[in-house]
Amino acid sequence: MSKQDHGTKHSFVIQKHDASQLHYDFRLEVDGVLKSWAVPKGPSTDPSEKRLAIEVEDHQLGYADFEGVIPEGEYGAGTVMIWDRGSYDNLREDNMASCHRDGMIEVWLEGDKLQGGYALKRFRGGKKPQWLLIKMRDGAADGRRNPVSTEPHSVKTGRDLKTIRDDR
Repeated sequence: MSKQDHGTKHSFVIQKHDASQLHYDFRLEVDGVLKSWAVPKGPSTDPSEKRLAIEVEDHQLGYADFEGVIPEGEYGAGTVMIWDRGSYDNLREDNMASCHRDGMIEVWLEGDKLQGGYALKRFRGGKKPQWLLIKMRDGAADGRRNPVSTEPHSVKTGRDLKTIRDDR
């Protein structure tokens, strides 16, 4: 049984990852690991936009602080940036493990770039389950704001992907 109940703060990180294709890795701390989804277009602040989020393997908690280059030949080879990070609250009464298993996660993010409610809804199972990442309608919802294009730098170091790649 998970100890992560409604109202308990845990960490999240969104890493911009220039691998075989540029995408954003949305990661939530759940039961001692980072539950992870690859979001090809990145998160949106517009509740009318539903973003594809492909579930990938869990990562160790220490990976939340990684920014740098994964060498060629290794899994996930490419440049990784900490695009956003902060804490989150589970908005559902069930614990996070149950929410994940049931395919409906609702969280309140308190990040440097993203705030407010976000839902992850699974719509297809299988080896790589597919989910939708959706901004909830709240005070932080803004259809005009596009942080993926207007806020491209790392919240950890202020660098962009090219600088991270060149600095290795």
